[in-house]
Amino acid sequence: MNLFEFSFCGQRLVALPSGGLFWPVEDLLVVSDLHLGKSTRAARFGGAQLPPYETAETLSRLAADLHQTGAKHVICLGDSFDTPTLQTVLPEADLLTLTALQAGLDWTWIEGNHDPGPVRLGGAHKRSVDIGPLHFRHIAQTDPEPGEITGHYHPKATLSLRGRSLTRPCFLLDDRRLILPAYGAYTGGLNCTDPALARLVTPNAHAILTGPRPCKIPMPGHAPLP
Repeated sequence: MNLFEFSFCGQRLVALPSGGLFWPVEDLLVVSDLHLGKSTRAARFGGAQLPPYETAETLSRLAADLHQTGAKHVICLGDSFDTPTLQTVLPEADLLTLTALQAGLDWTWIEGNHDPGPVRLGGAHKRSVDIGPLHFRHIAQTDPEPGEITGHYHPKATLSLRGRSLTRPCFLLDDRRLILPAYGAYTGGLNCTDPALARLVTPNAHAILTGPRPCKIPMPGHAPLP
């Protein structure tokens, strides 16, 4: 597995190719915006038709990261499900897979805007979690305390290489905050040049591109905004 290690607020963190974040000293795996049940919800209630196996693919990715990291703790940073009524949306096989993944782990679901209420699965259900100098919540605050780690925006970055453009989901990082990419399959993304993201980070922000070879680059197109 190709990993990208970096320091954030004095802590050594690891960006995984999948878009997951591992904190070795805490044995903690953090993932955001799984949007489980997205294709099933769209098929039942309307919306763009997606391949019916995106939830299984997302859970397979999560299983691989849990195996590779040996994480004992998991935080899901909100929008874990594409609808609050997951019991009527997710196929039983996917629910059983998810339950099996949780077995023996300290698992925390953080509330998101797609899943604002508690879900009928094991684990703790919280609005936010603080661990040492790091603060985990779903949506970035306007003026956060240092160490904020969030999701919600599904950031992605486009890099030009030898006349070709490469777009990947990415982590966004500055001195105060870290925004994770969407972990779920077929979740889409918001380009990090969008004002909604550009306004959140400082001029020295960087993007860590996901994929087979994660790499850190200056945040593309970023300039201070009024």
